[in-house]
Amino acid sequence: MSGDLLFLAHRIPYPPDRGDKIRAFHLLKHLARTHRVHLVAFADDPRDLGHRGALAEWTASCTIVPRTKPKWRAGVEALASGKPISLTAFDDPAMHRAVAAVMARPALDDIVVFSGQMAQYLPRDSGCRIVMDFCDMDSAKFASYAASGSAPMRWLMAREARRLQAFESDVAARVDASLFVSAAEAALFAEATGHTATVVENGIDTERFDPAAAFAQVDLGSAAIVFTGQMDYPPNVDAVTWFADAVWPAVHARHPGSRFVIVGRAPTEAVRRLADRPGITVTGEVDDVRGWLAAAAVAVAPLRVARGVQNKVLEAMAMARPVLVSAVAAEGIDHGGTLRVADDPAALAAAIDTLLGDADAAAALGRAARERVRDRYGWDARLAVLDAIVDPSRRAAA
Repeated sequence: MSGDLLFLAHRIPYPPDRGDKIRAFHLLKHLARTHRVHLVAFADDPRDLGHRGALAEWTASCTIVPRTKPKWRAGVEALASGKPISLTAFDDPAMHRAVAAVMARPALDDIVVFSGQMAQYLPRDSGCRIVMDFCDMDSAKFASYAASGSAPMRWLMAREARRLQAFESDVAARVDASLFVSAAEAALFAEATGHTATVVENGIDTERFDPAAAFAQVDLGSAAIVFTGQMDYPPNVDAVTWFADAVWPAVHARHPGSRFVIVGRAPTEAVRRLADRPGITVTGEVDDVRGWLAAAAVAVAPLRVARGVQNKVLEAMAMARPVLVSAVAAEGIDHGGTLRVADDPAALAAAIDTLLGDADAAAALGRAARERVRDRYGWDARLAVLDAIVDPSRRAAA
């Protein structure tokens, strides 16, 4: 073992059933091979408080802090303090105490921070190596939000983007390494802040996400168009509502037996209302997304706002599905032509029509996508670069 390591996460990395938790879980699991990991994380779902025991295999200690601050209070605190809402929403005295308790350990050598919101808990003079996994450039995401919406919302999002970018730059200046999920995100960060970054791409468990694995089968018929994701996450909500408005009517008219199936927990009211439209199904939370992906004639990710590597896309590829994505959803994925990419409604509808009309070609595309993911995106290969960052002896040997 290389020593003790504090792993800070904005959300408990278990179960690994959504994008951020998947990445955080595999980071933690990888680091536990060489370190005694002390996990300190928030839980924003009461059910997650029961997962401490499941993490015992990879942690020397595990402290989970419930996150209960309402959004209105975070907003008031942000306006009063001049801080980004992204920070005040995660500012909690109990978390400060939990971090201080681990920092008091004499053997602590490394700190890994997952997600920018948690960087506010970094001590100024820790004497530890610090790795900051930004994942995506959050400030750029808010800048894109500022391009649309009502005037007050545009002002708020622009404010968030400016103040969060200043914070991100300050954090990058203090840490030993800044990580991003794609070369595009790292380049964007370098251009905006002047700080270099290391790319640690997302991976995929290709043994679990395998059409030959054991999982509950789902019958969706022969023409199901499937979207998966956390359905209270604004970019996902925007993607499915836009697709339902701009693309789905043409697809359903051309293929009356087709279904657009929106799979994911916590659908907003706007998403739930989509189920009132012809051919659209909203599932809510499901036990295992694999059966729904396996039943898809086409998996779609028509995101209009996206940062980094989309786990939903890698999962669909690993399940050997033909996958149709927007350009921003494909960005950062080295897919080698195994994704179909389109942005405007007519092109998306035409691509779906083609895939539904030629089952053999669609199946061949899905098989090629799985081969690409298996060769390119295994977690061990993706995280190998992390060893040199947190282990100076390996870095010197390299």
